Amino acid sequence: MTAGKECYAVIFTSTRTEGDNGYAEASERMMELVSEQPGFLGIDSIRGADGVGITVSYWDSEAAILAWRQHPEHRVIQARGRSEWYSAFHTRVCRVERDYRFGL
Repeated sequence: MTAGKECYAVIFTSTRTEGDNGYAEASERMMELVSEQPGFLGIDSIRGADGVGITVSYWDSEAAILAWRQHPEHRVIQARGRSEWYSAFHTRVCRVERDYRFGL
């Protein structure tokens, strides 16, 4: 993400189900695919030992977010997430108005 640039953030909070069930492979593929999407700026992600995770992706526009949401391969993975990988999830879309950094 570019420091100081106004953008949008998609905050995806989720709770994983037990077992991998192809999750790691699908996650790797989604990272490859999303990095090729117009308007994609970057991603931060972390998951705790309890299975709760937060992934924040950054985008240059709401139109880019909607295009990613509707991407055919991403739609297939979304469906698998609902049926196999997540017991719960919550998605929020926010406008980032300021961005401050130290280190990193």
